[in-house]
Amino acid sequence: MKKCVLCVAFLISFSLIFSANMWAADKATPAEVIQKVNEAVDLILEKGEEAAFTVFRDKNGPFVWKDTYLYVIGFDGIMLMHPYVPAIEGRDQLPVKDAKGKLFNAEQLAIAKGPGHGWIDYWWIKPNEKKASPKVSYIKAVPGKNMWVGSGVYDITKEEAEKAGK
Repeated sequence: MKKCVLCVAFLISFSLIFSANMWAADKATPAEVIQKVNEAVDLILEKGEEAAFTVFRDKNGPFVWKDTYLYVIGFDGIMLMHPYVPAIEGRDQLPVKDAKGKLFNAEQLAIAKGPGHGWIDYWWIKPNEKKASPKVSYIKAVPGKNMWVGSGVYDITKEEAEKAGK
């Protein structure tokens, strides 16, 4: 009986370690985020907003990957496309604050209108969690359009994302 309990304990431990390592391997990297955002901007310019947004919304498509996804916000602050929370499409995101009170979408707008691309840090709740975690998002303005595309990763600093994304 003791051997059986030890075997079960070992299997549970092994499963937890293996699944934790698999989850870690399925985390998007800053370099991937930059690549996907750039590809999304190109797709909008090539195919138009409607066709591109259809691709972006596909949860099995190339723009929803690992543990992240793309979103698109207009320069007026209106959420244009969000694959996981379509209910916020058409709503003003500029007054939305992060868990620490930061108006992070307003900061994204400043980056989009200023240098046109860059990283922003804020605190956001991960899917299926209740407590906010540090998050960084890379945003890029779509040339000739009044909108930007963004995507992010959790649990790294803005400085780490900037170094890793180069």
